[in-house]
Amino acid sequence: MLKRTLFFTSPYILSLKNNQMIIKTREMPDMHKSIPVEDIGFVILEHQQTSVTLPLLNALSDNNVAVIICGNNYMPNAMLLSLESNTTQSEVLRMQIEASEPFKKNLWKQIVENKIRNQAALLNKLGKDGNLLKPYYSNVKSGDSDNREGIAAKLYWNELFGKDFIRTREGSNPNNLLNYGYTLLRAAVARALMGSGLLPAIGIFHRNKYNAFPLADDIMEPYRPYVDELVYTLHSQGAEDLTKDVKTEILKILFTDTKFGKITHPLEIGLTTTTASLAKCYNSNTKKILYPQLE
Repeated sequence: MLKRTLFFTSPYILSLKNNQMIIKTREMPDMHKSIPVEDIGFVILEHQQTSVTLPLLNALSDNNVAVIICGNNYMPNAMLLSLESNTTQSEVLRMQIEASEPFKKNLWKQIVENKIRNQAALLNKLGKDGNLLKPYYSNVKSGDSDNREGIAAKLYWNELFGKDFIRTREGSNPNNLLNYGYTLLRAAVARALMGSGLLPAIGIFHRNKYNAFPLADDIMEPYRPYVDELVYTLHSQGAEDLTKDVKTEILKILFTDTKFGKITHPLEIGLTTTTASLAKCYNSNTKKILYPQLE
């Protein structure tokens, strides 16, 4: 079931009643709107004077809702996820911890292949030269030991946004739009991982001790081109700042179409397909992670 995404840019008062999220304003406390918690997938709290009750946060957590909290700069700063969103979590967690290095290197090889393949597909879709990347997704070694991902990335960004563009977190536009989109994607991936019984803190390739969600950073890689496409369109239309309208457009990434063979899913559902296949990899039911192919 496709879940709702709620984006709060005004100082609402959010509470819980009869398993419904109650949305009120301070100006008109007697007027309110209610939404079933079970229908919600993502809650983004941007306004710094938004009030949320603890019972509501617990109910959202119980329903595996990703709650994203923004800082003073209006950028996502923290995330609330359930610690018990899957009944087989302890079993899969043990398998994550015990996974061998050759096993993880094979998973990373698949991730890099799918990422570069989707980058090439996006370039072709936009009328650019995606064939530049073909040698890189065709010859990825176990664990990407010769860094095909990094080499392909430089070619990809130069082709997508021009030779003057440098992809960094603090760089010039459209880096700010990409950062926002990737943060939302990361939250969505972390939610899907928890729903599949996987712990986002145990990564495959990403291992920074200061990173709480390295597995989300691993699994989201082949999905990044979907964000890139949306940002490319916004950038081409003149979007430079993260206005409310631009953020609303970027939020649509959660509902963009992803194709798994002949089957099309909204990205939010596609992530569940991917993370469920990863869980099966860990319990030895399969060796392949299922990823969509961008078209």
